[in-house]
Amino acid sequence: MAVTARIDQDAVAELAGERLDWRFKSIPHGLFGLTVREALARRPGLFRDGFTGPVVALDNGALEHNLATMAAWCAERGLALAPHGKTTMAPALFARQLGHGAWGITAATVGQLRVYRAFGVSRVLFANELLDPGGLAWLAGELAADPDFEFTCWVDSVRGVELMTEALTAVPLTRPVRVLVEVGIAGGRTGVRDQSTARAVAAAITASPALRLAGVGGYEGPAGSDGSEDSLAAVDAFLGRMRETVAMLRGQFETDSVLVTAGGSAFFDRVADALTAPWPAGLPVLPVLRSGAYITHDDGFYRGVSPLGAHPRVSSVPPLRSALRAWAQVVSRPEPGLALLAVGKRDVPYDIDLPEPQVLRTATGTHGLHDARVSALNDQHAFLAVGSHTRIAVGDWVGLGLSHPCTVFDKWQLLPLTGTDGETVVDLVRTFF
Repeated sequence: MAVTARIDQDAVAELAGERLDWRFKSIPHGLFGLTVREALARRPGLFRDGFTGPVVALDNGALEHNLATMAAWCAERGLALAPHGKTTMAPALFARQLGHGAWGITAATVGQLRVYRAFGVSRVLFANELLDPGGLAWLAGELAADPDFEFTCWVDSVRGVELMTEALTAVPLTRPVRVLVEVGIAGGRTGVRDQSTARAVAAAITASPALRLAGVGGYEGPAGSDGSEDSLAAVDAFLGRMRETVAMLRGQFETDSVLVTAGGSAFFDRVADALTAPWPAGLPVLPVLRSGAYITHDDGFYRGVSPLGAHPRVSSVPPLRSALRAWAQVVSRPEPGLALLAVGKRDVPYDIDLPEPQVLRTATGTHGLHDARVSALNDQHAFLAVGSHTRIAVGDWVGLGLSHPCTVFDKWQLLPLTGTDGETVVDLVRTFF
């Protein structure tokens, strides 16, 4: 297996020197003026130290479980893992992923890539086309400044190859940029739709003085919407077309190993089967999985569809655990059957599923919350429909499970990470969106 990528641990450690103030919603004013390091030394609690609501917290135990579980499963299957960093945009979490053996970190935009490089991430898989001249000029400078920096991106058109070549030959370029032919799905996102286009793109890459053909990439997510047999069959068919493209381009690749990559967080079991199945003799394939949402999992979409979710399709390792919870206070009971929570679209995700009420915290303790559901979200309020026998009062707090991690982290610059009691803050995780 390829060597794990690196991150600048000193740069990550410097985050603990940032001072807390009004920029970070939910941080209690009693911690203002302290550095993150100084605040953590006090072992603050979400409720006893007055973190202001709403607050989204991470569960450290669940996070560590998920990191270890995915690392063990990838090692067992012979897969390299380059988790998509867009899920969290948190360098401290990148460091934990790399500490568990991740091969690299995946990016999709130049903005994300700049964050990665600011923290010294040494190997980046750019799962997108990169055609912007300014972005390519900056990339060329990074490649020149750091000989150990490894970068690979996608391309899906001859015109894209021409634009990359024009931009890169207009600036000092110390080494060619590694690119993958991207395979796509009809009606989906980027990626070639047929083999003749794949051949033409590959030929254009090998003719370019600024590029090197390094493999084939794709994203199977648009092929299937759930864990049904029809969806799984469609995912398998797409992955089969990726394999056919690799075989068709055999002999044209310009690198020692052929990088073949796919894998969102919903069908990574099917990706593993496809990418680790026997390849033609003499074709040295490096299979790379890009799943990112596994690090926190969730209580919604991924719980339902992940191979390691509530209905696991993988039995060799334990299921993933949700590491996300939002806490919101009940601020109104204006009519029977309705409670208003002080949390909304600015704080929690709503693009796939609404938050799931799970626990109720009152003056007398915390217990499970049943016969309640979030029926709607406004910008700053959640409408909680409650059954006639559910006792919930103004001032109580509701713990909510969340769906779709990718639209959780972008709403928070600093998230508390809680220990085994679910309240004591053991770290503050900085994000960069």
